[in-house]
Amino acid sequence: MTTALDDLRQLARELTEDSQENMICGMRVRRVDAPGVSMPHIGESAFALVLQGRKRTVAAGRVFDYGPGDCVMATLAMPVTGQVTQATPEEPYLALAWPLDPAAIAGLVLEAGQETAPAVAPVMAVHPAAAPLLDAVRRLLTLARQPDDAAILRPLLDKEVLWRLLRGPYGPMLRQVGQADSRVARVGRAIRWLRDHYAETVRIEQLEQVSGMSAATLFRHFRAFTALSPLQYQKHIRLHEARALLDGDARDVSQVAYRVGYDSPSQFAREYARLFGHPPRRDMARAA
Repeated sequence: MTTALDDLRQLARELTEDSQENMICGMRVRRVDAPGVSMPHIGESAFALVLQGRKRTVAAGRVFDYGPGDCVMATLAMPVTGQVTQATPEEPYLALAWPLDPAAIAGLVLEAGQETAPAVAPVMAVHPAAAPLLDAVRRLLTLARQPDDAAILRPLLDKEVLWRLLRGPYGPMLRQVGQADSRVARVGRAIRWLRDHYAETVRIEQLEQVSGMSAATLFRHFRAFTALSPLQYQKHIRLHEARALLDGDARDVSQVAYRVGYDSPSQFAREYARLFGHPPRRDMARAA
């Protein structure tokens, strides 16, 4: 007898036959056929479900190992290092990721009459998926086979998946995302501003206004959640944006440095090599 997890694995295989990553019904479906090297990137604010294989993620100084049937919740977009540790072409790493919507979370909490102050909770955690959550995700992903039904059923199933998450061990984490004056929500607003203005000079007054916190309070909570200061976080964003440009059609390292906000190409090259383990020209050469 097949389980919801078995059905999800089969669906994920079908949906990644022609591409290792697809967006289906608001979820990113990903397949990796072999273990990879440890790679720094900016993780998103999302719920993820591992269907097959294993992965290790290091975030804010903590190590998370997870595998089939495990849910990963991250309530802030923060620099992480991720590595698929178990995958083969016959049994690839398969996972789903579903971005979090603070407005949808707040609306559902309000509708359910659960507007209590959110408990203090981590910004990243891993727990096994409960059967009702797996079933709701399976029905949502199945809409890829039923496009005529998706317009009507997807909003209902989106809501059910979110409700299952709120009712489970991730409830306190999600309530922090949905409550506008929580520390996570305030730091999240500062993070979004930094991501939208990564090439600009950071003005402390702007971050205070966006977050609704004093500079001292914001810096304390920012570092507690991400293990970085706002300025260090902005540097990570700049370097990751630069790598994307170098992997694309950029042909001048200095121009990329200026484009992402650096005044000194030599400083850019040093910091790029420190984060990624090799100079920026190597990524430009790889894309050529």
